[in-house]
Amino acid sequence: MSFVLHMLGEALDRIASGDAELLATLGRTLWLAAASAFVAALVGIPLGARAGLRAHGPVGGFRAVAANIGLGLPPVVLGIILGLLLLPGAPLGGLRWLTTMNGIWLAQVLLAAPLVAALTAAAVAQGPANLVLQARALGASPRDRLLLLLGEIRPALLAAVLAAALLGIGEVGAVIIIGGNVAGHTNTLASTVVLDLAASDTAGATAHALLLLGLVGILTWMHGRARRAAGAAA
Repeated sequence: MSFVLHMLGEALDRIASGDAELLATLGRTLWLAAASAFVAALVGIPLGARAGLRAHGPVGGFRAVAANIGLGLPPVVLGIILGLLLLPGAPLGGLRWLTTMNGIWLAQVLLAAPLVAALTAAAVAQGPANLVLQARALGASPRDRLLLLLGEIRPALLAAVLAAALLGIGEVGAVIIIGGNVAGHTNTLASTVVLDLAASDTAGATAHALLLLGLVGILTWMHGRARRAAGAAA
């Protein structure tokens, strides 16, 4: 027990001292989560909204199935596939994004976009159908009807984006495969725990884990509020 308390004390001291390496890793993690969630929202919300509006048609059904397949894709499998595509001479090799933050960002977008699309489709399908019918009767275009419905389900969309950010913060498999987990360059809070444990730096691993838990706790609280707001709006 004394060892655990001593380790926690050292970890808290590192956090309180504003350790430069710790803060840099925190910054990379926040950037990755925010950037990937933003682009995943740009891609996933329109696709999910159209799938939700046409949930009973063949097109909407196909989109919903595609989103759910992407949702269930193991991050390690996606990391391997994307890593092969990013190799020199491969279709995406010209980007030179292997072992870079851009490569990790791309992997996170591919992981998060199906999640945002699936959550958006579910929210749209459960949205106020009468509102869409009234807008159609008044001559609103499909684009205007879609924007009107998205405005009504804003809390659900926020919950979907926060879920994507949570995914980005905690992901390890794709980060290590694509980014190489290079200390000071492509490591995140979650992947740095692996580096610290490999170096027998238990205090460092604990410090990174505590920061990670703090971020996850804040985002989970925000996600829960957004979901409750979405439920109240429905």
